[in-house]
Amino acid sequence: MTFAEKMKAQAIAANKNLVLAEGTELRTIQAARKIIDEKIAKTVTLVGPNDAVSAAAASINVSLEGIIVEDPTTNADRKAFAHEYYELRKHKGMSEEEAFDSIIEPLRWGAMMVHLNKADAMVAGAENTTGNVLLAAFNIIKCKPGIKYASSCFVMATDKTDLGANGSFIFADCATIPNPTAEQLAEIAEASALSCKTFLGAEPKVAMLSYSSKGSAKGDLVDKVVNATKLIQQKLPDLCVDGELQLDAAIIGSVAKSKAAGSPVAGQANTLIFPDLQAGNIGYKLVQRLAGAEAYGPILQGFAKPVSDLSRGCSVDDIVVTSSITLAQSASM
Repeated sequence: MTFAEKMKAQAIAANKNLVLAEGTELRTIQAARKIIDEKIAKTVTLVGPNDAVSAAAASINVSLEGIIVEDPTTNADRKAFAHEYYELRKHKGMSEEEAFDSIIEPLRWGAMMVHLNKADAMVAGAENTTGNVLLAAFNIIKCKPGIKYASSCFVMATDKTDLGANGSFIFADCATIPNPTAEQLAEIAEASALSCKTFLGAEPKVAMLSYSSKGSAKGDLVDKVVNATKLIQQKLPDLCVDGELQLDAAIIGSVAKSKAAGSPVAGQANTLIFPDLQAGNIGYKLVQRLAGAEAYGPILQGFAKPVSDLSRGCSVDDIVVTSSITLAQSASM
């Protein structure tokens, strides 16, 4: 069973409610149809004007039977949603009138549905930028308690079954925080450990990556990773995490013996925390392109409730798989 098939099975078992905020986007409508037909979600809500959603669906000959369409401008929840949005944003100077006017923006509406438990997960990004999706999530869904910074991970599925979790790994952060501080790296590690449990079904073994292994090199870049490792070890003493480790020491047993003897993670890591976004983004693309690995993501992590961002070049199947992943994520929260 592939990773995508596993996520679909988990989503079906979870039986959760999904909101797709870009309700007039054609690929999103097609994905909603597949998600309902395959019972991946209990319900699917498309956000958008009723006439516009219906016209878009008709233009591609897709039935909306069994799919909920919510028009924020006429929905009975608009006043309640606006009041909650005002409460969340009044410290930034927002008035109740401004909240009433702005809550009808589809990304905000979808995020508020998740925040108020009208839906269990939101997926968007087929026609919105990552920045817009993240802004709605940060302002409304917010980060989970104890976490200040949301981040992202990729699930990398390789054919190297002797490595990682039967060949699969969590790579983080590859899409969100450009140059994380030690505190942010520690939080990325914490969120990624949960992602490992959720998506790989394995106990996390977290490697804090660097160009140095256990003091083999010195410098500010190494110090940041060392400090991040100390922070996460202090916060979560039962988590199997170690650093700083070079990539080969983290995943190859023979190298671990010479570079990091005695490490509880070295040679066995299944969750790889990169020191910055450049390294993470380059790393996942190298493994994807040169090793032929399957890359699933970016999966947002650290939010109080699950939300996922799509590439604007995504396919219908990409939306279905991302929705499955996000619904599976909701079952672990």
